[in-house]
Amino acid sequence: MRKAMRSTVIASAYLLFLLAGCTEVPITGRRQLNIVPQSLVTSMSLQEYQQFISQSKVSSDPKVNDQVKRVGTRIVQAVEQYEKEHGEKNRFAGYKWEFNVIEDKQINAFAMPGGKVVVYTGILPVAQNDAGLAAVLGHEIAHVFAEHGSERMSQALLVQMGGMGLDVALQKQPEQTRSLFNAAYGLGSQVGVLLPFSRVQESEADHLGLIFMAMAGYDPHEAVGFWQRMSAAGKGQAKPPEFLSTHPADATRIRNLENLVPEAMKYFRPGGTQAQTQTQSRTPGQTAGALQFPPIKQ
Repeated sequence: MRKAMRSTVIASAYLLFLLAGCTEVPITGRRQLNIVPQSLVTSMSLQEYQQFISQSKVSSDPKVNDQVKRVGTRIVQAVEQYEKEHGEKNRFAGYKWEFNVIEDKQINAFAMPGGKVVVYTGILPVAQNDAGLAAVLGHEIAHVFAEHGSERMSQALLVQMGGMGLDVALQKQPEQTRSLFNAAYGLGSQVGVLLPFSRVQESEADHLGLIFMAMAGYDPHEAVGFWQRMSAAGKGQAKPPEFLSTHPADATRIRNLENLVPEAMKYFRPGGTQAQTQTQSRTPGQTAGALQFPPIKQ
């Protein structure tokens, strides 16, 4: 009897622990498990990022650097403006954004907690223009916004460490915890090569990425063209581009993106953050037309 009662108490406590760790991803409304302190994750992320940058050839081309920084900053500002308008928590608070271009023929890009974004020169010809690049950066920034890495690390902590807190795990099992971080954020066995997110997380990043690029004033229809070009870039190759290995550009994904475009267009603000500034000067009661964001999903 005592054993049964004890098991019930433990199970109840475990359930409460899980419920306390459940959060909601803004816009999509998906519930996720996140028991990992973001401050610790950001600190670990920065260490990995600095190691990667020290081992890579950072581009000195002012044109491509300006393009990546301009498009990325515009997306971040648009998301923060949306959060401000809707009274949402700023998920990028305290982030120090950096947009680095790496001289490498790999077709690849990634973003990490804390606002560290990397774009390889190899992906720029596939992106073709600012809108194509916005599709890439919107998707990667969406992973950070939705805290997908923290979610994956939370799941691993539950499975492998019985729900042990990250700060405790770092003290008691630092090497194992570091392995969990690498598996979650994935600088894995090869520096700069991210491990694939789950299908749910990839679909959510597609969804949010389309909306983010639309908020910033980039036509979300362009994302479909980008993924079609990515699919073509991988055909006939013995080893597909790195970006394709973690972001499959199959017909199903492209079809899903096409279906999401009408929703993303509801967030479209021609001119991006410039248009956002213009809406702030409107007189009370004046409609903003296409510049208004739709309400948050409940």
